[in-house]
Amino acid sequence: MICVDQWRGDALSAAGHPVVRTPYLDQLASQGTRFSRAYSATPTCVPARVALMTGQSQERHGRVGYRDGVTFQEAHPVTLPGTLRDAGYQTQAIGKLHVYPERSRIGFDDVRLHDGYLHFARRRQQRDLREVDDYLPWLQSQAGSSPVADYTDNGLNCNSVVARPWDKPEAQHPTNWVVTEAISWLYRRDPTTPFFLYLSFHRPHAPLDPPQWAFDQYVGMPRTDPVVGDWTSAYDEFRNDGAHDTVIGRLDAETHHRAKAGYYGHLSHIDQQVNRFLDTLAEFGLREDTVVLFTSDHGDMLGDHDMYRKGQPYEGSTHVPLLISAPEGPRGQVIDDVVELRDLMPTVLDLAGVPIPETVDGRSLAPHLRGETVSEWREHLHGEHVLLGQSLQWVTDGKRKYVWMSAHGDEQFFDLEADPQETRNLVADPARADEVRRWRQKLLDDLRDREEGYVDAGQLVPGRPVVTELQRPIWSQRHGRAQ
Repeated sequence: MICVDQWRGDALSAAGHPVVRTPYLDQLASQGTRFSRAYSATPTCVPARVALMTGQSQERHGRVGYRDGVTFQEAHPVTLPGTLRDAGYQTQAIGKLHVYPERSRIGFDDVRLHDGYLHFARRRQQRDLREVDDYLPWLQSQAGSSPVADYTDNGLNCNSVVARPWDKPEAQHPTNWVVTEAISWLYRRDPTTPFFLYLSFHRPHAPLDPPQWAFDQYVGMPRTDPVVGDWTSAYDEFRNDGAHDTVIGRLDAETHHRAKAGYYGHLSHIDQQVNRFLDTLAEFGLREDTVVLFTSDHGDMLGDHDMYRKGQPYEGSTHVPLLISAPEGPRGQVIDDVVELRDLMPTVLDLAGVPIPETVDGRSLAPHLRGETVSEWREHLHGEHVLLGQSLQWVTDGKRKYVWMSAHGDEQFFDLEADPQETRNLVADPARADEVRRWRQKLLDDLRDREEGYVDAGQLVPGRPVVTELQRPIWSQRHGRAQ
């Protein structure tokens, strides 16, 4: 399982992106299945990775916002790696895990960590960062490096749009380190048992510091203005124009352009390093009978609608890539059903022939991978995230999307087929009134038992206090195991 951090779902040349080139991931897609409507229901790092590792919706795992410092194993005892380990798999994580405590293995036999800057770990107490980061001491041990070298030496921030090329040899980049560690692990793995390897890249998450060649590949691309919808005034009170770490705000044209070049450069760099790993897997004679899955925890708004980073209910933030190459099944197929990160745990277990725990409410995608006709798939997906002091709620089937903002009750309705960039809010269009009513009802049904009190007397109620963690498993109380 290859997981990247903050990769937009449209940012693959296989998906028709006009600028990004990802030839090796395109090849992976041609060898299996690309899911064109894959989403992250809680699109920031922590809750998204909980869904990925537990196979649960946010109603069940309870993480509806970004919050560090929650003990993972105590809150989420049944995990994908733990279930595979108990079934006889050797399980290894390399790269970004983003759990607490940072050394929690959450079911992996071993972890080799690089979670990025780690604000929470760095600021809660003064201590040796080798306790929480394996990349940093490796970097300091490299020839020509300093014993106090840090990946922050170039002065960039991990939530900043400022971009510049990597300032050290490319082999020392965190992206290369992840693959170097993975290849080293292939030599050390137990050849008598099957394995589950979680290969997790911190990039394309900022800092936007790809190698020079990768940055140069895009900095000369034509300059384009950000796409801005007719509804962005709903966020005017949160604007912070010109700030290097803005969530909502307009940047000057040069900074915006360089941010895109840095971001796209990370994609091309990762694409080549994924190819490096897959070539090595083939050299070990393992590629033909290994399932390879590529996805991201969430996307990046990248300036769309004057928004950056993630957590928003719009496609740049919520839509993620999902490619799965399995030894058997159709090649090069594209599936349009709406799928979510919670579906990956049951998929992996199903393909491995391991029973799916009752705690899981995602659905296996294995029938899709076999080319079977799948009936009664989910009609829509409910997503949400606490951001800007409110809960941003949304429901979609990949063709339509309804958004509700809990602070003031602002509503948005998008026709994603006619308007994939979400530029026109159709909520007040008389011709769409019945559609809007139906989609609002879907959200009402999803929220009707919520502890925050978002629904009262059949109406959505704005202004309610928000929480980042639910206190009870609503889904299990309402439905039992998921359908």
